[in-house]
Amino acid sequence: MPKRILQGTVVSDKNDQTVTVLVERRFTHPILRKTVRKTKKYRAHDPENRFKVGDVVRIRECAPISKTKRWEVIEGIDA
Repeated sequence: MPKRILQGTVVSDKNDQTVTVLVERRFTHPILRKTVRKTKKYRAHDPENRFKVGDVVRIRECAPISKTKRWEVIEGIDA
């Protein structure tokens, strides 16, 4: 089964080897026909503490690393 890849913005890097990534999803509401923005935060593994607040990154699903971490940072994206 392929692993999901998401793109989002780092909103917190306070924890060691962990970043919190805010991912925004846009879709059209089925009844109102209006574009809706939904956001969700994911905690991702960043072993070298490379990424700081405001960086745009790609994250990938992985095996559980801790109680809350099930994602890992693949790469940073130049925005």
